[in-house]
Amino acid sequence: MKTDVKLPAVRGRYSFNIPLSEMTWFQVGGPATVLFKPADIQDLCHFLHQKTNELPYYCLGAGSNILVRDGNWQSVIIRLGRAFAAIEQQNNLLIIGAGCLDRTAALTACQLGLSGLEFLIGIPGSIGGAVAMNAGAYGHEIKDTLTWIEWVNPKGEIQKIPKDDLTMSYRDGNLPPGVIVTRAAFLCEPKDPGAIRTVLDDFLKEREKSQPIRGRTGGSTFKNPPYGEKAWQLIDRAGCRGLTIGDAQVSEKHCNFLLNLGHATAADLETLGQTVQQQVYQKTGILLKWEILRLGNPIDTLPLLRAT
Repeated sequence: MKTDVKLPAVRGRYSFNIPLSEMTWFQVGGPATVLFKPADIQDLCHFLHQKTNELPYYCLGAGSNILVRDGNWQSVIIRLGRAFAAIEQQNNLLIIGAGCLDRTAALTACQLGLSGLEFLIGIPGSIGGAVAMNAGAYGHEIKDTLTWIEWVNPKGEIQKIPKDDLTMSYRDGNLPPGVIVTRAAFLCEPKDPGAIRTVLDDFLKEREKSQPIRGRTGGSTFKNPPYGEKAWQLIDRAGCRGLTIGDAQVSEKHCNFLLNLGHATAADLETLGQTVQQQVYQKTGILLKWEILRLGNPIDTLPLLRAT
């Protein structure tokens, strides 16, 4: 990417050389050359329509399912703020902004007496990211209640896509490259809020008991294979529980979680994950696939982007 790129004039805000370690759950990662927070959807459309073709971009959600490498990420990182976090009710349909946290969506649905999004209480991300990866937990996933998605395509055009036009699969929304989810609609079922609250409490207790939620982690590291044992069982059987590289560790509590014990680098965490993959494959013949997204550059080889 060129070091001098003209950025479109926007109503939102540009920031430069912002450490992404401050925006990710692992608390690792190099700086973003440019961080863009659009004022609203029209501002986002304007940016995408006016930007030069050689300017790469990536929309970063809550930072919970991502491992940002240690080098300077030569890209415009887009973060959707409050203007993208609204929740609108239309009878049993909830239209939720991509910037809304999953937990907020689950709690709001409970208050409204609408069931179907309880599983989101255990997913530490935002709705946009959850849709993009077809997030799931406790036997449920996004596509179960999803009815349509609104996104902005790379040309800056707003499009509304019915779920039936998508090919969502396990932990993959299969969305077209470059689109940025802005809203999603979910068809829920009316239910007593007290009964929904009981389910939420049960899910939270289960999560507290089984996952290292107080540690610096990115959530489930590997996808479960389509058959047989779950990822954590394979990792455990390969003897990787508690395995450590630098300050990166395979969680003792749930071995499909990697932890930053305090001073791990992204390289430590990625190397640890690759080591787990290798040992599981040698032991079982099964190659685990990453669920966590690994993005950015491992080392700084390029100067910072400068606005002109």
